[in-house]
Amino acid sequence: MIELEGVPELIDPVMICAFEGWNDAGDAASSAVAHLDREWKGEVFAALDAEDYYDFQVNRPTIWLDGGVRKITWPTTRLSVVRTGGAKPRDLVLVRGIEPSMRWRSFCNEILGFAHELGVELVVVLGSLLGDTPHTRPVPVTGVTSDPDLARTMDLEQSRYEGPTGIVGVLQEACAHAGVPAVSLWAAVPHYVSQPPNPKATLALLNRLEDLIDLRIPLGELPEDARAWQLGVDQLAAEDREVAEYVQTLEEARDTADLPEASGEAIAREFERYLRRRDDRPGGHATEPGLADGSYLRDSPGGRTRPQRPAAKDDGGGPAAEEEQDGPETEG
Repeated sequence: MIELEGVPELIDPVMICAFEGWNDAGDAASSAVAHLDREWKGEVFAALDAEDYYDFQVNRPTIWLDGGVRKITWPTTRLSVVRTGGAKPRDLVLVRGIEPSMRWRSFCNEILGFAHELGVELVVVLGSLLGDTPHTRPVPVTGVTSDPDLARTMDLEQSRYEGPTGIVGVLQEACAHAGVPAVSLWAAVPHYVSQPPNPKATLALLNRLEDLIDLRIPLGELPEDARAWQLGVDQLAAEDREVAEYVQTLEEARDTADLPEASGEAIAREFERYLRRRDDRPGGHATEPGLADGSYLRDSPGGRTRPQRPAAKDDGGGPAAEEEQDGPETEG
C-alpha cells in the first residue's frame, strides 16, 4: 500500500523517469533528471525497497562517514517532487534510480501506483543509447510512444521496435496497459565517445523535454559544460587521422539525412525556443540564440567543424544502435 503523507496537491503533474544502466549511455538520461532535481530543489518523498529489486553483488551499496558515524547507502529508486512555479506552473514527479535486477513487473506497478495516487497526467521516460552519430553535430533525440493518438497529437513516432529491451521499454508498455499516457525520449550518444558524462546529450534531452511538456527549464551551467565537452573531444581526437576520416563520413551521412528537416519544422522549433528564452530574460531583451539556449551545439547541416574523434571505443553504458539515414532505431 502506498502512503503519500506530506506530499502537497500537485498542479498538472508530469512524471519524469530515468534509470542508470543499459538505457543510460553516457549517463545522459539520469543526468537530465538529476539536473531537474538540482535546479528546482526536489524533495524526496519515497524510495523503493532495495531488497525487492536489486542484486547487491551487481549494484553494491556504498559506505560513508557522517560525523564519524559509518552509514550505508543502498542502491534504489527514489521519487521526488519539484514545484516549477512561473507564469504556467506545472509540478514534476522525478523518478531516478538504477535499472532493477529483478521483479520488473512489480517495480513498474509500484511506479504506476505512485503515478495514480499523485494524479500524474503524463509519464516521460528518458533514455540514451549508443549510435553512429558524430559528436560535432546536434544530438538526435527521438520521441516514441505506443499510443497512436498520442503519437499524432504530440508529433511523436509510434514505436515499431522489436528486440531486447530495458526498463524504459518495459515501463512504457506498463503505462500503456494501465491507460497512462507515456512517452520515451531517446538521445543518441556517439559510440566512440560513450564515457560519461555527456552534457551535450543531457542538454539535448532537456531541450526536447521542454518542448514536449511546454515548460521552461533552467539550464544553469549545462550549455557551457556541453560546449566544454565538445571542445575536449575535439582536442582528444585532433591527432588521429583515421578517426577524423571516420567522423567526416558520419557527418556527411548525417547532413544528407538532415537536409529536408533543416528547412522546415526543426528551424521553427529552434526559433520558438529562442523566443521563449528571450521573453524570460529581464526586460525581454534578446541575446544571441546560441547563448540563450545552447543552440551553438546545433550546427547547420551545411556547416563543417574539424572532423575528429577519440581513439577509444567503449561498448558499455547503453544499448548499441545502428543509425540509418532517418536516425537510430529506438524502442518505446
